[in-house]
Amino acid sequence: MSYSRIQTPVPQQSSFKMAGFFKPIYPTPKGVPMTPLRRRRLLLSYAPDWILTIILAVLFFSLDKVNGFRREFSLHDPTISFPYAVHERVPNLALIFICFVTPLLLMPIVNFVTVRSWWDLHNSTLGLILGLALTGSLTQIVKITVGRPRPDLIDRCQPPAGSVDPPFQLSNWTICTQTDNAIMNDGFRSFFSGHSSLSFAGLGFFAFYLSGKMHLFDTRGHAGKAWLALSPFWAASLVAISRTMDSRHHWQDVLVGSLVGTFFAFFAYRQYYPALSSEMAHRPYSPRIKREEDHEVLPTHIAHNYVGQQEPARGRRYSDSFDDNANIDSCQCGSKDT
Repeated sequence: MSYSRIQTPVPQQSSFKMAGFFKPIYPTPKGVPMTPLRRRRLLLSYAPDWILTIILAVLFFSLDKVNGFRREFSLHDPTISFPYAVHERVPNLALIFICFVTPLLLMPIVNFVTVRSWWDLHNSTLGLILGLALTGSLTQIVKITVGRPRPDLIDRCQPPAGSVDPPFQLSNWTICTQTDNAIMNDGFRSFFSGHSSLSFAGLGFFAFYLSGKMHLFDTRGHAGKAWLALSPFWAASLVAISRTMDSRHHWQDVLVGSLVGTFFAFFAYRQYYPALSSEMAHRPYSPRIKREEDHEVLPTHIAHNYVGQQEPARGRRYSDSFDDNANIDSCQCGSKDT
């Protein structure tokens, strides 16, 4: 992956600059209109990315109905004897709005304030969906294979009064009198927390996206940038903490889920954006399909004026990049000695 030099912003005198933490916006040279052939090739080049994310998303939702492994437990284990909360602080619908809808609505706003790029909008949306799909799929697979009891399992199970564990053994789910199979299935999906992993995946991606647009690691340091860039993580942390308050997860489940979500958020972000310490952190990677004009435009003979004086002949050079001659008032293209 690389950057397209043709669209590199060139600083020039302009009265329009964004105030605050974001990188100033400079006018960019008007590019050559996209041809139908290039548009079609560009869509086809990113079709596998979208197809993969859709397949992972479908896998994530389909695994929710699978009867997973149910680990044995002790009826006298205090860590799984908490009351079952009928009403969760963050239900599933609210989680969708927090981890997906919120970043999906906020990233275009940041885009408009900073780079104002349709390509950035495409990459940020694709990266967000990819991170959530990877996180959700792994979370579901681990949940149904580990089968760890939730902290409220005994209350879900509703064992007969006076029940005890078999001598020198643990009890299993067959001792339960619970008739709601969905409640019982969900009772053995404690590790790791899906609310934690998905909230950190979605809001974590937005945090990285925001950090890149603000150039958080520009070696200058700014407390305001740090607070703003990390604010999505605070919101994700509150979602994760709520899972222990509702006795839906053990603290280990929340910790591992948060780390997994953060990892996939960063992984998905780096698929389409450079490192946060890069000078180009505010821009997504260039499209995989090269521009047609990259192979059609001949080198141009350019000369710059310095303080009103023409550059000596020995300083003139040929260039195959529009960066060198775009938006330069002193460009002497098509001179008589070309």
